[in-house]
Amino acid sequence: MADIAAGSPAFTRPDTFTTRPTLQGTFGMSASTHWLATAAAQAVLERGGNAFDAATAGAFVLHVVEPHLNGPGGDMTGVFVTAEEPGRPVVLMGQGPAPAGAKVEHYLAEGLDLVPGSGALAAAVPAAVDAWLLLLRDHGTWELGDVLDFAIGYARDGHPMLGRVGTTIAAVAELFQTHWPTSAELWMPGGRIPAEGELVHNPAYARTLQRLADVGTAGPAGHSREGRIDAARREWSEGFVAKAMVESVQTPHRHSSGTDHRGVLALEDLSEFQAGYEDAATVEFRGHTIAKTGPWGQGPALLQTLAILEGFDDEYLDPSTELGAHTILEAQKLALADREAYYGDTDVPLDQLLSAEYCAGRRALIGEQASHEFRPGSVPGYEPYVPELRTHYTPPTGAGSAGSAGLGVGEPTVAPSGETRGDTCHIDVVDRWGNMVSATPSGGWLQSSPAVPELGFCLGTRLQMTWLEPGTPSTLTPGRRPRTTLTPTLVLRDGKAVTALGSPGGDQQDQWQLPYLLRTIVGGYSPQQAIDAPTFHTTSMPGSFWPRTWEPGGAVVEDRLGEDVIAGLERRGHAVTVVGGWTLGRLSAVVRDPATGVLQAAANPRGAQGYAAGR
Repeated sequence: MADIAAGSPAFTRPDTFTTRPTLQGTFGMSASTHWLATAAAQAVLERGGNAFDAATAGAFVLHVVEPHLNGPGGDMTGVFVTAEEPGRPVVLMGQGPAPAGAKVEHYLAEGLDLVPGSGALAAAVPAAVDAWLLLLRDHGTWELGDVLDFAIGYARDGHPMLGRVGTTIAAVAELFQTHWPTSAELWMPGGRIPAEGELVHNPAYARTLQRLADVGTAGPAGHSREGRIDAARREWSEGFVAKAMVESVQTPHRHSSGTDHRGVLALEDLSEFQAGYEDAATVEFRGHTIAKTGPWGQGPALLQTLAILEGFDDEYLDPSTELGAHTILEAQKLALADREAYYGDTDVPLDQLLSAEYCAGRRALIGEQASHEFRPGSVPGYEPYVPELRTHYTPPTGAGSAGSAGLGVGEPTVAPSGETRGDTCHIDVVDRWGNMVSATPSGGWLQSSPAVPELGFCLGTRLQMTWLEPGTPSTLTPGRRPRTTLTPTLVLRDGKAVTALGSPGGDQQDQWQLPYLLRTIVGGYSPQQAIDAPTFHTTSMPGSFWPRTWEPGGAVVEDRLGEDVIAGLERRGHAVTVVGGWTLGRLSAVVRDPATGVLQAAANPRGAQGYAAGR
């Protein structure tokens, strides 16, 4: 990283991996999980748009080309700075709340003991589209129609089918054909799954976007660019889109429970919600400010982990060594236990959880051996919530056992084997002026719930992150946001933003970002070297997604970490699952050196799906 001091001599640079050079330029840089989204963002930058125009254009393309990873019916969170205020990180809040009808009593009466992982009962109020349009209105410069033109074209005229989209459809094909016929019609036209590389279309979504782009061009709203975008936002939340979404949930359909239910989303839920802005949560680490969302998301768990690690010497922070990997895994377990105990859209004692005194006490719990316990901390005046710690899940008696139960559930991101079965998206953009945004759109996966045929997409399933037990920090509550895993990151140095990064990956998102931060800030790695380096994560916490199980002491590691390091982790008591060398991590990043204006971008080579571009 050009703007970070030389790396610590305590850090190792293993020669077991090679790395591509980090892209550099001065005009504008973008990186995302799909090349067409990256290309759209770059085209906007090349044509004079700013980072917010570019990110919005790329995000709507992601809805089209990666429907197994995100969709318009889902959610997103972002963190950004503007060129005018480069030292003030702002959270773009695109996480919708639970509908008014999403009451614990209703779900229990439906015979459920967990919020399902698929089906409309798991749908929060869709928020991604409104959040992107809000960002475009307030900080972009382009007209909505111009920004949406890329996505409209790919949906209407076609785009090459990703192999992973076909794999996802194949996994839920029986569910679609037997229980979700509208999804079968949309994703299996003619009763077949399109082949990899085949040109596929979504004309319904193209029409939806075109109607949103056109709605503000007539009448009083057409007098200003901002008015035209607001007209599209109203059409989304009150007009034809809202009405179609609400009507679609009225039909009972199969959920991951193996039973059929109606959804509870209502027109009032959509019309009363608006995306917004919030102050970022931050910590200082080795001369850098790390900015995340508030504790209605999991982002502060990364901040807690860094605050715990801040008290260690550099040799304890090297992810490539036995000592470093052990220390990092143990710190993550402590922070993630606090995530379960305290985080939610409620009164969270975040100042105490991030305080030096509290984190010093947590640091003292890290010993030579791996812990297999669930160990939330104690905050005066608060009772930590301890969830039922399931290592496996059995549905309640009488819940049904259809063969399709469990298919399409939530975000089954990484199996213990490291296999990626579903995921999220991420996009980072920085422009020549210093505007910078990191955003993680997700939810509304094609496997989430039955497709709304006239709209070309389905609703999300973020409510599965809430509990049906009373008294938890994330109990299902009408009007409250579920605790999302979406967790983009900004890094600031000397009062100016220098890095935007993030990753898909559910519970692993921050766990994979942490080694990047340690390797670049402490170890002196370049962005691409840090992304390419072998990584790992813990599974020793209750999962955020249905069925919410955990693996005590679990650690998943790439084999490139090395036999000696892996054997050392096992000797320390970690329940290690070794996976392929290029299996974990989905990071992308953009970097700006405030002193020179030079920009950099890097993207994940795993899966041959992440891309970075710029000049």
